[in-house]
Amino acid sequence: MPAISSLAFLTPGNFDDDDPYGGLEDTLQLFEFGERLGFDGAWIRQRHLEHGVGSAAVFLAAAGQRTRRVELGTAVIPIGYESPFRLAEDLSLSDVLSQGRLQVGLSAGVPPHADLIGDLVFDGDWRQFDLSYGRITRFTDNLRGAFIGDEDTVIHSPGNVQRPRLQPYSRGLENRIWYGGGSGRSIRWAGENGLNLLTGNIVFAEAGDDFGASQVRLVNEFRERSGGRRRIALGRVIVPTDSAGPASRKRYQEYAESRHERTLKPAVLGDRRVLFARDLVGTAEQILEQLHADPVLEEVTELRLELPYEFVREDYEQILHDAVHLIAPELGWKATGGDQGMP
Repeated sequence: MPAISSLAFLTPGNFDDDDPYGGLEDTLQLFEFGERLGFDGAWIRQRHLEHGVGSAAVFLAAAGQRTRRVELGTAVIPIGYESPFRLAEDLSLSDVLSQGRLQVGLSAGVPPHADLIGDLVFDGDWRQFDLSYGRITRFTDNLRGAFIGDEDTVIHSPGNVQRPRLQPYSRGLENRIWYGGGSGRSIRWAGENGLNLLTGNIVFAEAGDDFGASQVRLVNEFRERSGGRRRIALGRVIVPTDSAGPASRKRYQEYAESRHERTLKPAVLGDRRVLFARDLVGTAEQILEQLHADPVLEEVTELRLELPYEFVREDYEQILHDAVHLIAPELGWKATGGDQGMP
């Protein structure tokens, strides 16, 4: 089994309706805590109309000022709601402020809740807009910083005359774009277009109902299509209970039980069938037994812990602490920074 060389976590960024600041501050503190533990990456979900981060670019700009070393990621931004140029501006600015630490995860297609807010986002009928992979291509092209117009095109601003292009231009950000892929079509497109791959707990049942075998096939096809030159990060819900108190252990178990049924058979989504991986909840010993039996883990060197929704910061800190001390070292991971302790 390849050793895990990069360890990250993904958090939902929860907050209460009547106290959004408190929840967002807790999430920023979790990023700081993760960096102190030695995590290589800290990722945030982008969520619309929910109690979560509606603009990953804004949140990661703040997180960049609270951390110094850890990679800062978003998984994923639904590109359908975004202007390819304006999103490039926002993320480029955030990347400059973090000194080049952003990792940008994207998805294509009709975004969640489009029937409710699509017309508000586009100030008109959203069904007329291109929501396909091409929107990601245009976004990535904007990040490359090519000059706009011909060689004689300039813009005048106070005290300056210059050729126009995306500002600020953050060199190299276009190489840190990820696609959240769960189907053969999305995997092939991402690999052929130079993106990195995020693959997690959901895949489409295109070649049988075995989750592990289906995901291994996708990972190998991506590696072939990308020529082995792009990063692959595997996501798993991992919730160790070793240092958790009785109330937290009960909450963790109830969470896992509420999601177990979906793993028993494929779910039907339109004309497609979806497979779900099991959440790994239990002692470190129990979780390691399952991870060592996971055929996908044998294919990757980057692991992303996907934290459950609606837990509190103290729960998340306990999960991250146990993962760093009791699980990740047994997978070959070694911390390159941090103090490895609880605050």
